[in-house]
Amino acid sequence: MTEVPIVNAGTLLHFVDGAYAYAGHYVHQGVQTAHTHSFFEVAVVTGGRGLHHSPAGYQELTVGDVLLLRPGVWHGYDGCEGLDVFNCCFSADLLQHELAWTREDALLGYLLWTGPNSAHRRGVLTGRLGEIAMEECISQLEHLEDLRARPLDLHRGDVIGRLSLFLSCLGRALSGDAIGAARPAHPAVLTAMRLLESDPAYQWTLTELAAELHLAPGYLVRLFKSSTGLPPMSYLSRHRVELAADRLLHSDEPIGRIGEAVGWPDQNYFARRFKSHYGLSATTYRTRFTRV
Repeated sequence: MTEVPIVNAGTLLHFVDGAYAYAGHYVHQGVQTAHTHSFFEVAVVTGGRGLHHSPAGYQELTVGDVLLLRPGVWHGYDGCEGLDVFNCCFSADLLQHELAWTREDALLGYLLWTGPNSAHRRGVLTGRLGEIAMEECISQLEHLEDLRARPLDLHRGDVIGRLSLFLSCLGRALSGDAIGAARPAHPAVLTAMRLLESDPAYQWTLTELAAELHLAPGYLVRLFKSSTGLPPMSYLSRHRVELAADRLLHSDEPIGRIGEAVGWPDQNYFARRFKSHYGLSATTYRTRFTRV
């Protein structure tokens, strides 16, 4: 099947059941309405120009620019003049399972896990590809695009392999934009990340988390910030807002209940944290991106 495995419900995009990953070109003219999606998206600019906007701000795009957006991040394009983007999209489940090893890889851990969530980036990682890196990335994307014509049950390994090769090319290119950022995370940091993610509603404190890892709290903070750009409790906040965004988009649960489920029973505090990350209130986010 060569159809794009994405369903467009208003301004919410999501994969059809069973879809893993795909690559394909899109050419934008004028304005593309802001939207969000439930999968990872990488956009490589191969032609034209335009203005990208997201919670991380505005960026002028020209050939060679690349964007990586984690699930739940909203974005759109303005003033596009033949903006040709080679998109690569892949499911969050794929990253949690078949590509779970990427968390422990220096380049891919930064590209997919820590880079987009560090500091001011709000789930968006940007960079620019040189000529050689651009050719290498496009080659892998073309192979991945060709696989859309092949049955997934017979070529699942090919899809995962080509996606891994593309992400490796991208990781090598983008790590140069943040000297020292792409390095293996300390084992204690990886354990801490898994503990925080396994039970996000738990009311973790830094002291308790450090005790769980048999480390001094200050040392854990230094290790965590060195690997992720954030202290542990800020990383947990990033994880919670992503979970909340997913529930807002895919359920009818009251907003207060969603906040409680992700670990913020105080609705006012939840509202502040959500708006700080996405630039929109939880109510506005749900209304804007779930309309049909």
